[in-house]
Amino acid sequence: MSAALPPDRPGAPPDAAERRTLHDEVHARPPASVPVPGDIVYVAVLNDGVSRVDECRHLRELSGQEGLTPDALQGNFLRLELAGGTLKWERHSEFTRYSWVTGVPPAGPAVSAARTADARWWQAIPGRTVAAIRLSVQAGADDAPAAVVDSVRAQFDPAPLIASTIGQGPGTGPSIVVTNFRIDADGFERMLVIVSATTTMTRAGRIATRLLELETYRLMALRGLPVAKALAPTLGDAERALADITARLEGKVDADD
Repeated sequence: MSAALPPDRPGAPPDAAERRTLHDEVHARPPASVPVPGDIVYVAVLNDGVSRVDECRHLRELSGQEGLTPDALQGNFLRLELAGGTLKWERHSEFTRYSWVTGVPPAGPAVSAARTADARWWQAIPGRTVAAIRLSVQAGADDAPAAVVDSVRAQFDPAPLIASTIGQGPGTGPSIVVTNFRIDADGFERMLVIVSATTTMTRAGRIATRLLELETYRLMALRGLPVAKALAPTLGDAERALADITARLEGKVDADD
């Protein structure tokens, strides 16, 4: 029996059956800390027909992970410390996510799959890609937003850029997100986050996590859209036929009266 609450502290209504499970699921995967500057290679794949054994077999191909067993994947979350960075594996009901986080040398180039791991390893991830994003974090958001966007324009292919400021944290200014919402030839979207010079690695990780999750869940929510569009003509015909049948039935009732 739970302890009695003070009179001025009302308790919540009874829990929905799945509340605790959903709460624990949401908070079981802490965001990774991201160095500034830092890079993330992120892939989310549909895992229908893909088992944890399949995913474990693929993770074992990474250097130093030859002894990994499927038991290590039963918690649906795994963080592997590898040479040069951290790989995070997360399995959900419909998709699995792989995130590689690495720092960038002071004069380093933009992130590339070949630098984080063999490019063939990323291409061979079991499943079908629903989201693939290269996200870079850089410092410099303390300047005027327009000047910041102009300074990074050359990092993207010629295309209209979309930029937005996002909320500031305690002791830090707002960050700026820049993207062109295009899928490049390698199958990846490109996002750039410019943060304040005082932004911590933890906050940079939270910002990156929110952006990656927003794009992934937005795409997952739209998976039914192609089917809905394909069925629209059929549903339209059915709706018109139903209206015609209803009108004739109403006419018959009036005639009988």
